[in-house]
Amino acid sequence: MPNDVVDMRNGPSLPSEDVATLLAALVSDAKRVQSVSLTCGTVWIKRHGDKGRRLIVAVQNAVARLLQLPFMRPSPAETAEGMVKRDLRRIASFSQADVPTAAVLYSSGGAIVLSDIAPTVHQQLKSLRNNDPAAHDRLLVFCCAELGRLHAAGLCHGRPYPRDMFIKDHRLGFIDFEEEPEAVMPMETAQARDLWLLFLQLSDRAADRRMTQEQAYQEWASAAPKAAIAELREITRSMGRFLWLARLIGRFHMGRDLRQFILATTYLTTMFNG
Repeated sequence: MPNDVVDMRNGPSLPSEDVATLLAALVSDAKRVQSVSLTCGTVWIKRHGDKGRRLIVAVQNAVARLLQLPFMRPSPAETAEGMVKRDLRRIASFSQADVPTAAVLYSSGGAIVLSDIAPTVHQQLKSLRNNDPAAHDRLLVFCCAELGRLHAAGLCHGRPYPRDMFIKDHRLGFIDFEEEPEAVMPMETAQARDLWLLFLQLSDRAADRRMTQEQAYQEWASAAPKAAIAELREITRSMGRFLWLARLIGRFHMGRDLRQFILATTYLTTMFNG
């Protein structure tokens, strides 16, 4: 190996001056997510911490049991080191299935260093929303189609939000693998939950909402496993029980999360009920 290049934990090699800059950033900053400019480009440091995580997981589990919504169970609580291992394990699974992910440059203890994947789908949608609404909605449909391909490959993401997606070589890539729903529920349930979570975002963002919802669902369903579609029907039935309450609350205060829930669940309920 050349003297000016250092191999960092089986990831891509970095020039020695970049390694020094990166190591200094790792020990000098406590931000959860931090960008670092190197001669080879921008990289991202992602630090995991378990402060308060176990309490959040316990509360979510209690709510899921109380409301009889097993698909809302959170991923198992982990230490910072455990979260890094989860990230690395899931990145490897996606890469082995030829699904684009960020490259792992380095990992140690509670931190992981990843290559830059900008722009994210969220950034692209933000740019297109006013400049080209039709292209904006086509991108949302594309995301659902690619999520279906991911599910057909026997994988799930756990939190498929546009900010955790990017496009590479005409394929949808994913980052931020903090969730592992398949550890606490069947894979088909986790995949159905993926679609429901993405539909929350899509239903609120779409310029032409109804047409985009219809096209997006059909694209996902044409690739997704039949078991995941059946599970989505059950999730929709369960969440549909709360539509009346959501609409009632919305008459007094319509927050974004509530609006997303109403728009997505109303469409899926109507679609499954024919």
